[in-house]
Amino acid sequence: MNEHPTLLLNKPLQFLKGVGEAKAALFKRLDIYTVGDAITHYPRDYEDRSRLKRLAELQDGEQCSFEGIIASKIVESRPRKGLLVSRVSIKDDTGLIYATWFNQPYLKNNIKTGDRFIFYGTITRKRTFEVLNPVYEKADEEKGPVNTCRIVPVYPATGKLTQNAIRSVIRNAIEVAGNEIIDVLPQWILEKYNLEGFKYSINNIHYPESDKAFLKARERLVFEELLLLQLALLSQKTAADTTDIGIRFKAGEIGKFTATLPFKLTAAQIRVLAEIECDMENGRVMNRLVQGDVGSGKTIIAVLALVKAVRSGYQGALMVPTEILAEQHFRSISPMLETIGIRTALLTGSTGVKASRELLAGIRDGSLDIVIGTHALLEEKVVFDHLGLVVTDEQHRFGVRQRTVLSKKGENPDMIVMTATPIPRTLALILYGDLDISIIDELPPGRKKIETYAVDAGMRERINKFIRKQVSEGRQVYIVCPLVDESDAIEAKSAANHAEELAHKVFSDLTVALIHGRMKAAEKDSVMAGFAAGETDILVSTTVIEVGVNIPNASLMVVENAERFGLAQLHQLRGRVGRGAHQSYCVLFNESKSEIARERMKVMEKTSDGFVISEKDLELRGPGDFFGTRQHGIPELKIANLYRDMDILKKAQEAALLLKEKDKLLKSAENRLLGLAVNKRFTGIANTSRLN
Repeated sequence: MNEHPTLLLNKPLQFLKGVGEAKAALFKRLDIYTVGDAITHYPRDYEDRSRLKRLAELQDGEQCSFEGIIASKIVESRPRKGLLVSRVSIKDDTGLIYATWFNQPYLKNNIKTGDRFIFYGTITRKRTFEVLNPVYEKADEEKGPVNTCRIVPVYPATGKLTQNAIRSVIRNAIEVAGNEIIDVLPQWILEKYNLEGFKYSINNIHYPESDKAFLKARERLVFEELLLLQLALLSQKTAADTTDIGIRFKAGEIGKFTATLPFKLTAAQIRVLAEIECDMENGRVMNRLVQGDVGSGKTIIAVLALVKAVRSGYQGALMVPTEILAEQHFRSISPMLETIGIRTALLTGSTGVKASRELLAGIRDGSLDIVIGTHALLEEKVVFDHLGLVVTDEQHRFGVRQRTVLSKKGENPDMIVMTATPIPRTLALILYGDLDISIIDELPPGRKKIETYAVDAGMRERINKFIRKQVSEGRQVYIVCPLVDESDAIEAKSAANHAEELAHKVFSDLTVALIHGRMKAAEKDSVMAGFAAGETDILVSTTVIEVGVNIPNASLMVVENAERFGLAQLHQLRGRVGRGAHQSYCVLFNESKSEIARERMKVMEKTSDGFVISEKDLELRGPGDFFGTRQHGIPELKIANLYRDMDILKKAQEAALLLKEKDKLLKSAENRLLGLAVNKRFTGIANTSRLN
């Protein structure tokens, strides 16, 4: 092929032979849109099919490859409705074996008497040798086998795409790309870190020549992926560090207000507040992440920073991901600030036209000091008079670009981002490489430990009795389901069906309500208001209540199909209870038999430390989508594992710093391709093919 690699690797997948519109649509479900995407769809595992045996050498129970000639026509039978059995005999010069397939009517068109095939499967021996549903492919001396006689890749897949189909397309993509697969890493990086070339690595990650070749290939590809990420984040941090001078807020503006609070700040809160005050007073633009466990008191720190901004003559904005949380913050913050003359407003998608017009005018002329809102704050019509501080709560629900849009509504305002999803510090440095990090690692005194139990369906009746007991004592209960509606594809409880069953059968004498993300904002508000007022005994929900909802009287959290949630998410859900004076409980229904699922449930039972939980989550699940890295504006990692590849990460971070020192904008001839790759990957385009 003589096409320029930019054009070739960016060709739609249908450019490849054998990929039509229907097949291309299936590959899109795997985020494979182009030839370049296909070659970087890395295996998740491998099967050793390299042992090729003669028929006389086969052993009962072994898995292996064997070659033979089709010795008979395919015989089909239908022993019962819906079952087609196809059987054929295969021979070589040492023996005979029978192969049987189920429900594969196309076999008689593919397999002809006298053709030579290679097969792979599990051998059984009764009176004769047999193999059930073997993988098969024609013996092709020119190209060699794809699915047999070698170590075979096993890829992340989707329901209607077989491994054979994925292997065939990826192998075809690699062959088509050939010498056009170019290296974005400069030669000196390859030499300094003893890395293989990209073409070698692509070939050996898909079809490794040896264990050593596989390890070298993987090291190279992991290094490149992490280097691109680090360079992108360094660019963000550099941009923040080199912007115009920021605001120098007044010193000592919040001491009196802090003294009026009905509680004392913890030592951790005082430390983090001091870090924020130092940033706000030094005249550089602050970009700080405040992370702390559920209930650690991040919100009051944000309020104190906003007070400092207003007292210094500026406006502040607090952006949160849901209307429920925005309203909750407004109800708790507004009365507190009114007492010191600070005017607060609430702006969400549900704000009426007339009220919205008045709010926008107040924001524009500066008569409103602090605006609490949702994504509605990002709209063009929201214009601030003098925006000095932007706070985003639950940062992982927003992208980097959304954060930037809001900050551009002022002249270099300071920025605080907050998250109650505890992140291992190493991962935080990667996901938030453009931010300084503060950690509130202490809970206010007096909070009781939430008793947590992982159970299976056999405990259903007992748990229902416990739910009834909690309600009889005046408490309220959350029941969280992973789905809104029933799904054919996923075996899991749906909130809608479960709520109906509980309301009409199990707890017909109690008040059961339903809330989920598809409901209109007004409906959700009404349901939450009823629950907050104690009018509802049991609230059945999806994860819409995961963040920030504060109902002190709720003492029991029941999570259905807990195995379908990440540990960090389960920890967030558990944090919805334990907010009042009563002992609280969390029950996790685990429907999975897998060892990893059991291990994850044990972690939840043993610890309530969000940072310990997040480390374990990272270890057990890997970082593929630790808590939605795509939501950060960062593409999902394809091959790197941030828990296991820490050594490679450190090298990639070192290399990124060296590159930035030598060539900050990556514009030199040797770094240009790397710069293009960074720009492409960081723009958050889902189909991240190698456009170089």
